Amino acid sequence: MQKIACIAVGVALLCVGYVQADEVPFVELKGHTGLVKSAAFSPDSKKVVTSSQDKTARIWDAESGKELLTLEGHTDVVDSAAFSPDGKQIVTSSWDKTTRIWDVESGKEVQKLGGYSDRVFSAAFSPDGKKIVTGGGDGILRIWNAESGKVLQTLQGHTSRTSRSWIFSASFSPNGEKIVTSSHDRTIKIWDTESGKELRTLRGHKLEIWSAAFSPDGKKIVSGSFDKTVKIWDVESGNELRTLEHTGTVFSAAFSPNGKKVATGEGKVARLWDIESGKEQQTLEGHSQVVYSVAFSPGGKKIVTASEDHTARIWTLE
Repeated sequence: MQKIACIAVGVALLCVGYVQADEVPFVELKGHTGLVKSAAFSPDSKKVVTSSQDKTARIWDAESGKELLTLEGHTDVVDSAAFSPDGKQIVTSSWDKTTRIWDVESGKEVQKLGGYSDRVFSAAFSPDGKKIVTGGGDGILRIWNAESGKVLQTLQGHTSRTSRSWIFSASFSPNGEKIVTSSHDRTIKIWDTESGKELRTLRGHKLEIWSAAFSPDGKKIVSGSFDKTVKIWDVESGNELRTLEHTGTVFSAAFSPNGKKVATGEGKVARLWDIESGKEQQTLEGHSQVVYSVAFSPGGKKIVTASEDHTARIWTLE
């Protein structure tokens, strides 16, 4: 918020505008008619894609906040949306039991991946853009050929005493050799992309785990849970390195591009943490309802948040 400060200079009164030090400037993305489930930057940081309960995904100009395109075709909640590494395509996952690939330039649907028996919560491209990994309500991890739309591998391993083995998030490591998944069964699993072998199971969260993602160097994983904690893990050993305590459910957690910070979404705010000290550095306040998603821009200078209040916000950190 801009403030006005006035000081006496001789017999005149000089007034200047300034931004309070504890406030972070942001661009608000308004247009969705339902809660916004996810938000992510394009590889060049010039665009943002959001997914929503209103059955659409939308592409925005990251500088002005102007809506550029609406991706329509899903018949239920669009849970996630992410750009391909070259920024030319977007993959979405939906409660309508499909994953879809879209052309960024035209907004047209390029491919529809079906065959699911339940909702699809997560979909992401591999670093080379040749594969897509998806996870959902059927507890099955699928790896797809992004060009042909054919299933390359079907992996199972998540289980639950409540019969819910839902996979809430699935993503590749930076080199594409591993996949990390988080589940309703309170575990995180690391998989070998080539063989499909389960490499390691990370246990420590007391309730379902909403998100899990690799650090930029692929050596750590950050996870956010319903148990009000974020945990940082060592990929090689599977050891828990640090726990960041929160006061509410953490739906999303992400590493900064330099791997030194973590952003988390909890309650109506996003929080920025220093990994080395484990201390909270900044709180981004402004959303009127729950923050479901947080993501850094590729350059690390901005964060985008998605909220239940039907909006997304792009925050400038510097």
